[in-house]
Amino acid sequence: MKKEKASIPRLGIDIGRVLIAAEGADGADTAFIGGSLQDALDTPPYEGMFDAVAPLVERFEGRVWLVSKCGPSVQAKSRAWLRHHAFFERTGMAPDNLRFCLQRPQKADHCRQLHITHFIDDRTDVLRHLEGIVPHRYLFGPQRKPVTVEGLVLLPAWKDAAALVDRRVGA
Repeated sequence: MKKEKASIPRLGIDIGRVLIAAEGADGADTAFIGGSLQDALDTPPYEGMFDAVAPLVERFEGRVWLVSKCGPSVQAKSRAWLRHHAFFERTGMAPDNLRFCLQRPQKADHCRQLHITHFIDDRTDVLRHLEGIVPHRYLFGPQRKPVTVEGLVLLPAWKDAAALVDRRVGA
């Protein structure tokens, strides 16, 4: 029996403050928004990200996409950062599995088109837009405020990702 496309597990991951560590004391992506290209390239990966993403790419059999909201300048810096840190080589993710949009609600359009079943993001407003589209939504990173969006699974750090996602993929 052939599985329906929507039932095949597919993972979406945000980039800023998820793959790439936040630079500012307030958690802002300052090196990408106001800094130079070199400032952006010097921004480190989020702690434990490479150790977690590569096994997730394997677990999802390569069905993993990066979906990020940003303008053209930050898109260029993000692409350069991914190349500089050999992201695709180190994770096994396909370089073509990269999507950008200009507004956060547009992430839902990408997820619908790609049949994403799991999504990791650091923003509750993005994950709220994915309700009814993406069954498994993970709120990444430490949260300063209580989470008021129902149906989100807290994912405080990359070290927790594999076990948490495996429980929901059916491992």
